[in-house]
Amino acid sequence: MSLLRRRKAPENEIQPDVEPKLDAEEDDKKSRKKNVKSGKKKKWSCIDNCCWFVGCICCVWWILLFLYNAMPASFPQYVTEAITGPLPDPPGIKLQKEGLKAKHPVVFIPGIVTCGLELWEGHQCAEGLFRKRLWGGTFGEVYKRPLCWVDHMTLDNETGMDPPGIRVRPVSGLVAADYFAPGYFVWAVLIANLARIGYEEKTMYMAAYDWRLAFQNTEVRDQTLSRIKSNIELMVATSGKKAVIVPHSMGVVYFLHFMKWVEAPAPVGGGGGPDWCAKHIKAVMNIGGPLLGVPKSIAGLFSAEARDIAVARALAPGVLDTDMFHLQTLEHIMKMSRTWDATMSMIPRGGDTIWGGLEWSPEEGYSPCRSKSRDNTAQNSGHHENQTTDSKAKYYSYGRMMSFGKDAAEAHPSDLKRIDFRDAVKGSNVANNTCDVWNEYQDMGVSGTKAVEEYKVYTAGEIVDLLNFVAPKMMARGNAHFSYGIADDLDDPKYSHYKYWSNPLETKLPNAPDMEIYSLYGVGIETERAYVYKRIPTAGCNIPFQIDTSADDNDEDSCLKSGVYTVDGDETVPALSAGFMCAKGWRGKTRFNPSGIKTYIREYFHAPPANLLEGRGTQSGAHVDIMGNFALIEDIMRVAAGGTSENLGGDQVYSDIFKWSEKINLRL
Repeated sequence: MSLLRRRKAPENEIQPDVEPKLDAEEDDKKSRKKNVKSGKKKKWSCIDNCCWFVGCICCVWWILLFLYNAMPASFPQYVTEAITGPLPDPPGIKLQKEGLKAKHPVVFIPGIVTCGLELWEGHQCAEGLFRKRLWGGTFGEVYKRPLCWVDHMTLDNETGMDPPGIRVRPVSGLVAADYFAPGYFVWAVLIANLARIGYEEKTMYMAAYDWRLAFQNTEVRDQTLSRIKSNIELMVATSGKKAVIVPHSMGVVYFLHFMKWVEAPAPVGGGGGPDWCAKHIKAVMNIGGPLLGVPKSIAGLFSAEARDIAVARALAPGVLDTDMFHLQTLEHIMKMSRTWDATMSMIPRGGDTIWGGLEWSPEEGYSPCRSKSRDNTAQNSGHHENQTTDSKAKYYSYGRMMSFGKDAAEAHPSDLKRIDFRDAVKGSNVANNTCDVWNEYQDMGVSGTKAVEEYKVYTAGEIVDLLNFVAPKMMARGNAHFSYGIADDLDDPKYSHYKYWSNPLETKLPNAPDMEIYSLYGVGIETERAYVYKRIPTAGCNIPFQIDTSADDNDEDSCLKSGVYTVDGDETVPALSAGFMCAKGWRGKTRFNPSGIKTYIREYFHAPPANLLEGRGTQSGAHVDIMGNFALIEDIMRVAAGGTSENLGGDQVYSDIFKWSEKINLRL
């Protein structure tokens, strides 16, 4: 027992473990007291500052959110009217007061990326996402599981269809594209105004489709074209009135494809016969339609960029290309978007005849300063009158759609020393087997990318050859579904193939002389038209080309900023692409419009919102924001309620679209 008994230490024995700790605590207390007396504060760490900053931001955000939800619904309008004066009535209320009522059924054709997509089948990483939106809505899955999201949004690189084990499908109903994200409307404002005069879901139809697929493949996989045909036939039969079709953006060329498909014999076509459009369609009101393509699509396919991304890439070099955590942002974007065959439907059409060459372009003499300061008064007429005199601004060769270096973009053609890239031998990239994200640039090697740079300048007629060289697998699919030329003889049987149906220069409009076609689009905003590029010699696994944001011009009349030449348009689609066919190609009886369908141009000059409380504004001409433009909505509603071009006042033109169109030597 005595061995188990614990020995009691003498009172004068020092406890080695306890007493030093007590001394340290006493010293710490004394030190703190001294600091307090002397007014000194503990030094904060970087983590403390970050935590406080995030906490303050969150607190302010929640307070503002609480105040916003607590305030009366009319408060923003009250403040706006106090600043800018009384607001005009929305078009729905205005036309309701005039006594207009719902008459013709309305069909909406959404554009690229604006239609929601949801998951029906996926891999294990997508567990719990059945019928949840992968595209549109909150985009929550992009942040939670980005690589899984990329895998499910990517199509098969060989077929352009679903990869094995994955099914992503378009959301159905008006909710498919009323809002792109919470608070960011697309079709919602137009739908709400149509409801004011009596429209409801049985007289409005959202033709949702998978905007990633080639147009004909939407029928092959989902029977989307058949569904559009059936719904239009049902609405026309139940209402007794022809339908008004309202496509937006890429939906414009998608519906052009539909009009040829519906009349073509089965099984490739819809079997509706040559008079189907004449029986079922009153008017087609195209909004921001890229009928002749979009130069912006070239930058997207070539380097996964546009002007905004290029500027961000320059401000933070390497961030978007970094392979940290195996997440190379631009490389993943390119890998994914290059499987979306529909993006190839927007490659510029018509070659040098439409877009210009080394020495000329239709928009020659355009000045952004003149466009911004132009009197906001439109010309309402059906005549091809020039609205402005020739500008004395510096000449820019917009026909040089891509140039390697600013000097090449502005050099005289005789000074350009170009080495043809088409027969260049592609090398091998040592990084080919080590890169986490594969793209076709890794099959080109240094010699292939150098050959692209040495050609110096690319016009619209050479862009397709360039894309065939740098991305042969992608373009093999694209060339099977789309064409970019100008037809010599539209009666040639080869033009009955569906690859030509979305190109207005290689197909005829339907035989429907009573139908009307409107081209509605915004102007007054600088819109991408041509690019200055540079090659990155040591790209490794990264994209070897990027827009040269150092290429700039200090001239106030210059259209070159951060490596991008701009012209008049809606920020995405140049006015030339949106307006040429209705200004000239389809105007009157032409070989592209043999029945003489009446065509009209309605331009909307961009006016930004006066203050933040106006949101995205009611007079915007921007590519998507124009969907909330009161004047555009009123024009659509008047036609849907039974009006014609006479009720709208014919053409409404602010740009030089007629002048530019006359410069294009196209056989009509």
